[in-house]
Amino acid sequence: MKKIIGCLLMCGILLSSCTKDFKEINTNPNGTPVALPQQLLAPALVSTLSYGMLRNRNFNNELMQVTVDMGDAEGKVFRYDYRATWADYLYNGWYSELTNFKDIYKIASQELNYNKSYMGISLICQSWIYSMLTDTYGDIPYSESNLGKDSGIYEPVFDAQKDIYLDIFKKLEEANTLLSVGTAINAASDPVYGGVVANWRKFGNSLYLRLLLRLSGKAEVSESCIAKIKDIVIVNTATYPIIASNAESAILRWTGVGPYSSPYLSVREQDFKTPGLGSFFIDHLAAWNDPRIDIPTYGTNSINRWGIAPYSGSYQGIPAGYAPGENPIKKSYFYSNTSTSSLMTEPLTGMMMNYAELQFILAEAAVKGWISGTAESYYNNGALNSITLWLPKWSVPIKDFLTAADIEWIESATLDEKMEKIHLQKYYALFLTDMQQWFEYRRTGHPALPKGPGLRNNGIMPARMTYPVYVQSTNPTNYKLAVAAQGPDVISTQVWWQKP
Repeated sequence: MKKIIGCLLMCGILLSSCTKDFKEINTNPNGTPVALPQQLLAPALVSTLSYGMLRNRNFNNELMQVTVDMGDAEGKVFRYDYRATWADYLYNGWYSELTNFKDIYKIASQELNYNKSYMGISLICQSWIYSMLTDTYGDIPYSESNLGKDSGIYEPVFDAQKDIYLDIFKKLEEANTLLSVGTAINAASDPVYGGVVANWRKFGNSLYLRLLLRLSGKAEVSESCIAKIKDIVIVNTATYPIIASNAESAILRWTGVGPYSSPYLSVREQDFKTPGLGSFFIDHLAAWNDPRIDIPTYGTNSINRWGIAPYSGSYQGIPAGYAPGENPIKKSYFYSNTSTSSLMTEPLTGMMMNYAELQFILAEAAVKGWISGTAESYYNNGALNSITLWLPKWSVPIKDFLTAADIEWIESATLDEKMEKIHLQKYYALFLTDMQQWFEYRRTGHPALPKGPGLRNNGIMPARMTYPVYVQSTNPTNYKLAVAAQGPDVISTQVWWQKP
């Protein structure tokens, strides 16, 4: 018994000692109790882009006739038919990353880690994500979103899209001011610009132009948006620098090293090449003799720059929206990971915003008389840089290429004809850029997509994704208020900036 008691006392002493020293022994003296901005930025960017890229592939591309996931089953997106479960992925993913970007701002604003550049980058990325969320769903949680951890708000209100946009503009103004100081950041923490803070500032102001243009047709804010576009582009260019070359495009280049492997590698190779290309997408490229699908001159390993497989010696696609039972033959498609030319491993697919898109934004502003400069010059420059982003050594004079392809600028054309020309080229500049093709089509009706006989939703392009079903049960009061304000929770309900 004495031996047993002695052993128990000894164990108690040892356990007490272990408990007392455990925290000290297992705390890394070189670590920090919270993640730092330089630790949060890259993972948040990678994840945000991954969500957008995967939905670009199987949602945006199907609606916008880039690809056709053939079949007669229910829920085929290319027929404007998709289930409510499609809503969850982007909603959950993008909101989860907003928490990380908000943490970056919060930590970078504290005295110990104070850094204006990380604060500015956070605001740009928050604006980028919130704009994609509201353009996808309409009214969304904004002012009270992502506050559960700090404020205990687990049933956030849904803000009106107008209010969301106006506050995004305030965020981008603040970001421009913060980044104007040029405070250095850790280059290794920044997979988009490698620590070049000036380029983040240019991206933020270019994103500002994208979003101002999106609201420019809405009567109640049109005048102020147009005035701000002019302010950025013409009046105060030094205050609002914008992207000035392909090299300054906001692209997270997938190097394949460490965490920077393309999310397309998560798709099975067989699934990646399963959808056929839509006729609209591939027929224009073939008719133009576009160098991005040229094999002999610009290809690698007998595969063109965009990794598209020819069919019977030419490029052919499938009519989108074909009726059930028609069963067309699959023709051209995107190669899977069979060579360095496959989009599955392509570095440039991490597209946030490129220089060509900005040029087409300016072309539209010029053709509508909002800014000086000729719409033709912006149009030509957009078309040129849309190609040279992928083929930097392409040296054909852009006017010669456009004339040979019968897509040259014609000053005597009507405004609608000019808008169609701008947005057809912008469609290709926006290739792989999250849901931007879909957003722009909803805003403008351009480019003119053919309407197949098998389309649902009365043949009208869906205006939104529905809210995730679980929101109805987890946030019922605010969900009902949002539906009452915006309209029925269906794909045909237009978001605020679409409504007359």
